[in-house]
This record gives sequence, structure tokens and C-alpha cells, in this order.
Amino acid sequence: MEELETELLDILAQVRTHLEYLKALGLTDIEIPSGEALPAAPAGTPPHLPLARGGRVGSHSGAISSTPASAARTAPVSPHGLEDVRQDVAACVGCRLGKGRKAVVFGEGSPRADILFVGGAPGAEDEKQARPFVDADGQLLTDIIVKGMQLRREDLYITTAVKCRTPEGRSPEPGDLEACSRFLARQIDSIKPKIIIALGGAAAHALLGRGPDIAALRGRWHDYHGIPVMPTFEPAQLLANPGDKKAVWEDIKMVLAELKKIKK
Repeated sequence: MEELETELLDILAQVRTHLEYLKALGLTDIEIPSGEALPAAPAGTPPHLPLARGGRVGSHSGAISSTPASAARTAPVSPHGLEDVRQDVAACVGCRLGKGRKAVVFGEGSPRADILFVGGAPGAEDEKQARPFVDADGQLLTDIIVKGMQLRREDLYITTAVKCRTPEGRSPEPGDLEACSRFLARQIDSIKPKIIIALGGAAAHALLGRGPDIAALRGRWHDYHGIPVMPTFEPAQLLANPGDKKAVWEDIKMVLAELKKIKK
């Protein structure tokens, strides 16, 4: 009897694995003719696929505006860790940026970071070193983290919405952001940050479906699948307009206050 019970539980587990695997592919209604077997899940498919989190409960130092359903980016279910996502990005040639790139700029930092910085697209030096924010604007971002936030860069996670450099370093277009959206969503799902800081209009658009007027978005909380998002000016803009540094510092102070509240 015990053997039969064990076998039944094993069958149920396999069925659940199949259903969650098919759900991850986006299939919600499948008709199977009599006598036809279910397609086998690929080897290594885990029995549990984490779903995107729902709305976050709790107060914030500013009102969190909900992204309209029509504009929000949908975070796909994914069993992958960061290294799995990195390999998928490296193999991707799904858009014109991927086909012409010299290197992928995936991201770096702690895989369990409380704060995630998301920029727009890699620059020339970023592509050369295959690391995000390593040129002049990267040094400014490091100063904000180390001197302003009193944190170490390696304890946070820094990435970009688009993983390949755009032609002539232009701002990413909606199609570029859409092509990379699944990778960014999987990074966020793996890291599970407590707060996301969107650096610039392209990053805000990738996360919230809104932009590129970052001035209208900054200074107040927004929401990405239950994670509070603070949009602010990107470092490149601060280099061009040093007067905006004060506004960014006000945004960063809100982030630090919120993080302290969350970790109590």
C-alpha cells in the first residue's frame, strides 16, 4: 500500500511539472485527442516555477502609482538563476542590436542585492569592458553609491534595460527595450531586490511602460510587480546638467529612508 501511495504521489508530481512547464510557455488551454500523450518536459525542468509577485503591502514615503495594465511590463515566470539568464542573453540574436554587438553587457553586483540600479543601454566603454557604467557617468554613479549612500558598489546590482550597445550610443528605442524586456524581468525575478532605481527615461519606460519624461516621473514612488521603483535622472544627464544633482540626491534620500523602513 505504501508503495502504491509513493507511486501515486510521484505521478501527481510529474503531472504538476508538466502543467507548470506548459504554463511557463504561455499555454492555458490544451486539447489532447484520445490516446495522445502529453509532450515531455525538457530534462531538468524543475517542479516549481516562481510566479511574478503581486502588489506590495505597506506604506511608502511617497505615493506609489500603479502602472496601468495596458502599459506594464509582464514579468515572465522563470526557474532560472542569474547565470542561466546571462547564458541566454549571450546566445540571443533576436534583434538588430544583438546581431551587431561586440559584447553583451549583462550586469554586475550582488545576486541578492537590496537595491537594483537599472540604466538605459551600455556605452562604448561599457561594451569594451563588458561591464555597466564604467566610463565617466559610471564613476559618477559610483560616487553616488559610495560617497552619498555610504554603500559599496559590489553590494548592489547594476544593469541596463538593453544588454547591447545601440548604434552611435543613441537612446534605446521601444523595440530595443521590448526585445530585452524578458531578460530584465528574469534578472529582477532572480535578484528579488527590495527597491529598484530607474536611471533615466529609457529605464523608466522599460520598467513602468512610461517615459521618456523622467522629470515628470522622478521624486515619487512607482511600482513594478510589487517592488517600489524610484525613477531619477541618469548620470550622463548630471554630467551635462550638474544642477540636477540636487534632485537626484533628494530621490536617493527617499530610497535610503524606504530601505531602512523595509528592513526594520
